[in-house]
Amino acid sequence: MAAQVKVAVIYYSATGITYQMAQAAREAAGDAGAEVRLRKVRELAPDEAIRSNAGWSAHHLETQHIEEAQLDDLSWADVVILGAPTRYGMIAAQLKQFIDTSGPLWAQGALVNKVYSAFTSTATKHGGQESTLLSLFNVFYHWGGIVVTPGYTDPSQFVAGNPYGASHVSNNGETAPDDVALTATALTARRAVHIGAAVKKGLAG
Repeated sequence: MAAQVKVAVIYYSATGITYQMAQAAREAAGDAGAEVRLRKVRELAPDEAIRSNAGWSAHHLETQHIEEAQLDDLSWADVVILGAPTRYGMIAAQLKQFIDTSGPLWAQGALVNKVYSAFTSTATKHGGQESTLLSLFNVFYHWGGIVVTPGYTDPSQFVAGNPYGASHVSNNGETAPDDVALTATALTARRAVHIGAAVKKGLAG
């Protein structure tokens, strides 16, 4: 019997938009038979900044039960799915800071031959979704990973329209992920698990 695929869904979310996408990825990966860890990265913003935004403050309190991501989550996983909102066309600093701590694992070769996927959200249409996902792919290339995207592998992707990964326009945090975004996130996770299982089986053979 093939070993169960281990999936780490690691995300950053300020007001909860990306968190909802992370939940969709977690559920889809679990439904696909994987063992899943859902982890948030550490918040870097000062308390006064968080308190100044009602949505940010509320989400910060609502997700206190979510464990913070550790490097062990990366080394443990066969599949890593990262998600964060865009900041000026790049990933949010909170996720970038976590990635920047991965040097020891990278130096040990502990991140190679894993499957990686990503999702993102923007405040506005054309607000940097593709460039944010591509910036994450650059990290995966350096790690020696195998990048899996949703592509146009399902009819739903011709509605979602982003072959690089799942994405959503939040209208400055006012619009929660809709069925289109959540379907794309779930598809991304299922494909990552499917390819991850094949890679794990092949490496064990």
